[in-house]
Amino acid sequence: MTEMKWVNPAGLWDGVQYHYGTIVGPGSVLFSAGACPLDDGGTIVSPGDYEAQAHRAVDNLEVVLADVGCGLADLVRTTVYVVGEQARLVEVWNVVAARLAPHQPPSTLLGVAALGYTNQLVEIDGIAAVPE
Repeated sequence: MTEMKWVNPAGLWDGVQYHYGTIVGPGSVLFSAGACPLDDGGTIVSPGDYEAQAHRAVDNLEVVLADVGCGLADLVRTTVYVVGEQARLVEVWNVVAARLAPHQPPSTLLGVAALGYTNQLVEIDGIAAVPE
């Protein structure tokens, strides 16, 4: 795993489930495209099921990371996009946070009006430090 230094400044709430920033050592960085809840045939899985789509999006992100020798613990930042009201955002975040645990990279959770595929409710992109 690439060396990382977590940034958690005094004066900011320490109850968040992520670090406020990450500093990584020299080396390569992976910027992933948004991981969608697609099966290997390009079909959205589990229409209407936020948790199942969150799991599949993390699964697909893991495949991208593994292709360059990374894992979820190498993520230095994520952005999670969710269609729907705040309760749905929290539902998806709980899945993502559990899948990343104990790793807590800085993350942004966004509610959006729509995503690119019909029936898509979740998308996750990440930035990872690629081990040397």
